[in-house]
Amino acid sequence: MKAVLQYRASPGFLASLDAEGARAGLTVVAVDEQDDAAFAREIADADALLHVLKPVTAAMMDAAPNLKLIQKIGVGVNTIDLEAAKARGVAVANMPGTNSQAVAEMALTLMLATLRRVTYFDPLTRAGEGWRPDLAMLDGVGEIAGKTVGFVGYGASPERLAPALQALGAQIVYHATAPKPDRIGRFVGLDELLAISDIVSLHVPATAETRGMIGAEALARMKPSAILVNTARGEMVDEAALHAALSSGRLRGAGLDVFAAEPVARDNPLLTLPNVVAMPHVAWLTPETLERSLAVAFENCRRVRDGEPLLHRVI
Repeated sequence: MKAVLQYRASPGFLASLDAEGARAGLTVVAVDEQDDAAFAREIADADALLHVLKPVTAAMMDAAPNLKLIQKIGVGVNTIDLEAAKARGVAVANMPGTNSQAVAEMALTLMLATLRRVTYFDPLTRAGEGWRPDLAMLDGVGEIAGKTVGFVGYGASPERLAPALQALGAQIVYHATAPKPDRIGRFVGLDELLAISDIVSLHVPATAETRGMIGAEALARMKPSAILVNTARGEMVDEAALHAALSSGRLRGAGLDVFAAEPVARDNPLLTLPNVVAMPHVAWLTPETLERSLAVAFENCRRVRDGEPLLHRVI
């Protein structure tokens, strides 16, 4: 059975692919997302596509007549044409929980980096000017202790993050589809969460209901001293409205791992702002996550080969 990973894999990841693939009795080929010719060549006789970020279209499926499985490396399947997969009899599966620890830690990293102005002070220090900052920047730093952190969505990553934030002295509120009495924090409506939170952290999937949910009106409800953290999907946020709020001082800062268009363009106005910490959609990407992900992916490949029910099947 042949599986194609469409991703620019690191040397360590490639070594794991080879070793774990061989143990699973699979032929695994990694192809850079930007190498369309290589992908077309390799997917032509593939049984499984290991999908990361580049959208999976109907045309891609038509170019793979043997394709039986699209295995998402992660959770969100919004980058897969699910209707096309269903029409062609191609199974789609994801892997909830494999990246939850990494995403939780990235959300915390972005909170701290934004509050402490890391992206301002790091280059200043490297230039030998660390002791001569813009003094107004010093007035803009802060601590997590004493802050209210609001989770929009309360899945596995916020569940891991909440105890750490509580230990640092934060209060937790959350908005979700239903109260979660077994978890840390107080359930509130979205408007109340935006109004009382010092840190708003997004943890919801991209759906028709969530796209654009953080627009000008939502941002206007937030405290001027608040920061926004997004490790979910860029489509949740109106980037023009966010830029206006940040550049005018309406918001204190933002920590963003995701953007509306990815890879994010170098001329995206948000990247010009000193109160933005930007990452290239790598919250999920750690060797530990990849190890857990390969275990699920290769188990599902085996199940496809042997005609067994899939883990975490979406369609």
